Amino acid sequence: MDNKNLANILFKEDLKSPEYYEQQYPPRDLKEGTAVTRVSPSPTGFLHMGTLYISMIDSIVARQTGGVFYLRIEDTDKKREVENGIRDIVTNLERYGIKADEGFRSDESQFGDYAPYKQSERGQIYRTFVKYLVENQFAYPCFCSEDELNATREVQEKQKLRTGYYGKWTKCSELSLSETIDKINEGKTFVIRLKSNGNETKRVFFDDVIKGRIEMPENDEDFVIQKSDGIPTYHFAHAIDDRLMRTTHVIRGDEWIASTPKHLQLFGIFGWKPPKYAHVAPIMKEENGKKRKISKRKDPEAAVEYYFSKGYPKESVMEYLMTISNSNFEDWRHANKNEDINKFPFSLKKMSISGALFDLVKLNDVSKNVISLFTAEYLTELLLLYTKQYDTEFYNLISNDKERLIKILKIDRGGNKPRKDIAFLAEIKEYYNYFYNELYKPDYTLPENINKDDAANILKTYTKIYNENDDKDTWFQKIKSLCEPHSFSPDVKAYKENPQAFKGHVGDVSTIVRIAITARTNTPDLHAIMAVLGEQTVVDRINDCVDFICL
Repeated sequence: MDNKNLANILFKEDLKSPEYYEQQYPPRDLKEGTAVTRVSPSPTGFLHMGTLYISMIDSIVARQTGGVFYLRIEDTDKKREVENGIRDIVTNLERYGIKADEGFRSDESQFGDYAPYKQSERGQIYRTFVKYLVENQFAYPCFCSEDELNATREVQEKQKLRTGYYGKWTKCSELSLSETIDKINEGKTFVIRLKSNGNETKRVFFDDVIKGRIEMPENDEDFVIQKSDGIPTYHFAHAIDDRLMRTTHVIRGDEWIASTPKHLQLFGIFGWKPPKYAHVAPIMKEENGKKRKISKRKDPEAAVEYYFSKGYPKESVMEYLMTISNSNFEDWRHANKNEDINKFPFSLKKMSISGALFDLVKLNDVSKNVISLFTAEYLTELLLLYTKQYDTEFYNLISNDKERLIKILKIDRGGNKPRKDIAFLAEIKEYYNYFYNELYKPDYTLPENINKDDAANILKTYTKIYNENDDKDTWFQKIKSLCEPHSFSPDVKAYKENPQAFKGHVGDVSTIVRIAITARTNTPDLHAIMAVLGEQTVVDRINDCVDFICL
């Protein structure tokens, strides 16, 4: 009995040939130099920031070369799969503007000529190639139990040897065909292992697009390519998929560097040209002066949902991810303040080889700048979408008068120096609460240099001259006119030259009015704020402040 008969015993179904699938999924009709990239998450939980980060890179590389970016779902771990996992992956990627050219839509339908893009639907394909390996003596069934494997590991550890199924420890590779058939007929549980042709004393080389030339020992381990339940391992399935989907660039986390010799070995056994590998350093976090990999378990910001819940716009998150992905992005942005981020000449070679440090403070700074450039109309739409999902009470309040909300958000927006106060949408409610009586919380705490009597007298005088129809210059002249009658300087420079001659300056006077109306010492343009609030609200608030001060 030869290995072909063994393969037929192991795989009783009518399988196609490897040649069939090579023809079914031919090389793509693309220009030389174009990249075919993929992101291949597992639907086993929330979308991780690292997945979003790598998806962004995959998408950019494909787009900038005129290639293809596809989304493949690696769902072979059915025990950990969560309900609606695929939908959440696709939806969340698309919320950040990352749309695959092929693969999955949010309704879990697939599109593209290289389908199916879901590993659990590609079982016959994998079994075809496993069968081929068995037929050609590149793979064999292994009947070793967990207890036997553990016992082997203990011996190796005692002898201070590398652990694993290799060399003299691969006892099932030494079984004769008849012994193998007997065990199968007895109903023994088995996995299928690759019969490695590697030698640990030899070296394998590959040119990583990010990290440069990497040298490692060849793989000599007879690693599992098909589990006992017939499901392929990651190592095997992704290699078959990358070949048949004609992937040119595998961009992935650098935790996979150690496995690359196995993957190169698989490509070599099949006689295939391997894709180019680009291993991305992990996103790091600084803690107690040390850097560590951002963690799903420890860090809420590791989940993409964290940024949705805070209301970071997609533009802010992607802008920030670009700053940590390419060392020259910030210089480019400084020279191209209003340019579309997609025009940035991204390069894998300019990525950090040691790990990008994720910094929420820096993200907030980036986001403040990004949000400051939004139009009031666009920010209004974002805020309504956000609050409808995350703050229905505020949504019900602001959605009743959309035009008023636009007027509020227009204040100090636009021009060469827009205010940069808002880092994420959740901050807007507190920042602008004085526009809504339902949220407004009076606070008449005065600066130390201003006494209550002066403040009350200034406010009483102001109500007599206030006119909601005044333009900004007229309004400010009236503020200045309050100064001298109350022993304040209308000229800040004059006050600074002789502070003993005055109780304060025009800035202090405007602060008194500001506190009375907004309960803040620092706000955007007060004249514009008063125009939105309207005469009745302004007068009522000033009178309330006077009454409180005079108690």
